[in-house]
Amino acid sequence: MPDREQKDRAEQESDAERRRRRARFLRELTEARELRARVQPRRAKVARLRHVMRMRTFRW
Repeated sequence: MPDREQKDRAEQESDAERRRRRARFLRELTEARELRARVQPRRAKVARLRHVMRMRTFRW
């Protein structure tokens, strides 16, 4: 039975580590998008408008 407890503990730690890595990735992704928007404002504006149009025409 101790092996199972160790395995459960390892899975919980790996889940926590995966969530930390995912949160860090999403923060970096957001930062990169903001940087791109500052560097290329016209292209970012066009991308935002396209996204809005796509969402308007999307049917649930």
